[in-house]
Amino acid sequence: MNYLAGFLLGFGLLLTGCSKDDNGVDKPGGPDPDAANLDVQDFMYKAMNLWYFWQGEVDILADGAFATDAEYTEFLEANPVPGDFFDDVLRFSEDRFSFYSSDYKELTQNLSGISRNNGLEFGLVRFSGSDDIFGYVWYVLPGSDAASKEIQRGDIFTGVNGTTLNISNYVDLLFGEAATYTLNMATIANGQVSPNGEEVTLTKEEGFQENPVFLTKTFDVSGTKIGYLMYNGFTNEFDEQLNEAFGQLKSDGATELVIDFRYNGGGSVNSSRLLSSMIYGTNTNDLYIRQRWNAKIQ
Repeated sequence: MNYLAGFLLGFGLLLTGCSKDDNGVDKPGGPDPDAANLDVQDFMYKAMNLWYFWQGEVDILADGAFATDAEYTEFLEANPVPGDFFDDVLRFSEDRFSFYSSDYKELTQNLSGISRNNGLEFGLVRFSGSDDIFGYVWYVLPGSDAASKEIQRGDIFTGVNGTTLNISNYVDLLFGEAATYTLNMATIANGQVSPNGEEVTLTKEEGFQENPVFLTKTFDVSGTKIGYLMYNGFTNEFDEQLNEAFGQLKSDGATELVIDFRYNGGGSVNSSRLLSSMIYGTNTNDLYIRQRWNAKIQ
């Protein structure tokens, strides 16, 4: 597999295109491996030596850590599994944010809201005193397979393909390779979750893109116009749709605003900047964010 450190991907593309960018940052230097099949490890090491926020906290990432090409080659050859190399050797012990991906195309698509998806967004809960779990529907994505089926927000399911969900099998059953699965539905009565015999079959669509601007409405509450926006991800491909949503709220005469971030997993810093400008204003004299880099870049 072609492993890339996920947070380094953009920088990797930058570094292959030039020796120095517009800000005067040099392309990673240092020794070069003198053996084949070390390109991935070499990329990971050099990119992290330059860009990694905690570069100064990881001794092996220090400039001059290897005196010769042979020494550097021996080091890379001792770490043949890229994922383990990243997790066990290069990553700072207190780093909770960085990760690697085995498929850079899938990673970049996910950052754009594109995935293999049946349109059902849900949460999972473990039954008290049991290894069994049940799922509950958060929302259904418009235009998806789930949107065409009899399933909606608040619905409950306890099994997949006739198998009761538990902490050991839910990953394979719900997030495995199978494109199609059947949910075994349930109901809640008197505080108890019980199967009801109903089934819903869903199929994942390749390349499905989710619009994070999920719902825009204006409510009149005792004469006050309150705008409501359900925004499920800072996805820069949908910045125009976000701006249009604010235009709709303004046209509706909304004077108060509620933004629902309950299902927002984060994303583009620039999209968050644009959102803040839409809410607060566009005074460029006001500081919104200050970036921090490692000592080599700052």
